[in-house]
Amino acid sequence: MNTSAEKGRSEYEETGEVVWDINTKDKIIALTFDDGPHPKYTSQVLDILAKYEAKGTFFIIGQNAEKYPDVVSRTYKEGHELANHTYTHPFKVSVSKLQEELQRTNEMINNITGFSPVLFRPVGGNYNDKIINTAVKNGYQVVMWSWHQDTQDWKEPGVNKIVQKVLGGTKPGDVILFHDGGGNRTQTIKALEEIIPTLKKQGYTFVTVSELIERKQNQEKVQ
Repeated sequence: MNTSAEKGRSEYEETGEVVWDINTKDKIIALTFDDGPHPKYTSQVLDILAKYEAKGTFFIIGQNAEKYPDVVSRTYKEGHELANHTYTHPFKVSVSKLQEELQRTNEMINNITGFSPVLFRPVGGNYNDKIINTAVKNGYQVVMWSWHQDTQDWKEPGVNKIVQKVLGGTKPGDVILFHDGGGNRTQTIKALEEIIPTLKKQGYTFVTVSELIERKQNQEKVQ
């Protein structure tokens, strides 16, 4: 993750345009999954989430959704949140190209489910003011992740490392980054089998990113 944005995190958080995590005492966290859908790994993630009555947010690549519409449909029907992660996963993108990527992915997800995503995560977590502004102008809220909760599971560091990364630092309001596509995700699946029940025993509830944002907004109204 890197940024060349002129505005800092606090400025973006104040405007609500970008979310990293939320400050709350409620034991809620958001599990997020990038680069799917994948016919094998996304389905396995969904099985685990169902087993533990947990919700997830899936940042979907449009061209993968086109290949595996049934997986997208299942994800949505089981109550998880679908979000936009571009169409072709480009690491460098112009404003016009990003608009096109967002629109194509949105249309693909909407054609499959009837739902239009409102959340967008930049590829690789790389953003600048142009990327944020383009997303916001197109009706999206930008979602990053908690800085201490990047599992780096895409590097396949080993199941234990993924588990320790998450369990060693989890706190209320966290947004945790996993991947359900883009490579072999066997380690991620095995790690989730340990992480979710452990956190559940600690009293955590797993919510979608939109539910997390809504909780933050409600808390601010009360204050």
